[in-house]
Formats: sequence, structure tokens, C-alpha cells
Amino acid sequence: MDKNRIEGAAKNWGGKLQGSFGDAVGSDRNAAEGRLRQAEGTAQNLYGEGRDALREATHEASKYAASLYENAGSYAQEGQKVMRRKVHDNPLSALLVAGLVGLFLGLTLRDRH
Repeated sequence: MDKNRIEGAAKNWGGKLQGSFGDAVGSDRNAAEGRLRQAEGTAQNLYGEGRDALREATHEASKYAASLYENAGSYAQEGQKVMRRKVHDNPLSALLVAGLVGLFLGLTLRDRH
């Protein structure tokens, strides 16, 4: 939990208390200061929540990237098996696709020096 959330909650609570006190004794200054303090606490709490959410999202993305890195070899092997099976099952289609890719690359690289 972010320290801004704790401080924000404390300011919010203190502001409510000060605002209520100001209302009870008829002090417009205390009531206004309390409302301002309450708003500051709410803003600080929201800021802390955003930081917590960002920290959690970063952690999840890091775990996902680590998982992908660890399993990249097995993903590549599985893809290679699938491609080998597809070429074996449809050699004419595979040859046509390979020819089209070669033609596209040839046309793309033709004008380069």
C-alpha cells in the first residue's frame, strides 16, 4: 500500500473532523479549512491508488514477460512442428506461399542499392 493512500486517508478523516467541528461551533473558517483538507486527502488517496495500480500492472507485465522468455523455446518448437505438419500435408500450397513471399521480397529489394 502506497504511503500516499495512508496520508490521504488521514487528511481526509482529519478534514471531515475539522469541517464538522467548524459547522458545530459556527466557524466558517474551520469548516472551509476542513473541507479543503478533506479534498486534499481525497486527491492524495487517489494518487496513491493510481501508483498502486501502476505498480501492480508493472508487476503483472513483468511476470508475463518472464513467462514468455522462459517458454520461448517450447513455443518455437511447437510452431516448427505445426509448420512442418502443414507443409507435409499441403506441399503445393506451401510452395506457392514460399514463392509469393520470395516474389514480394524480390520486388521490395529490387530498387535498393
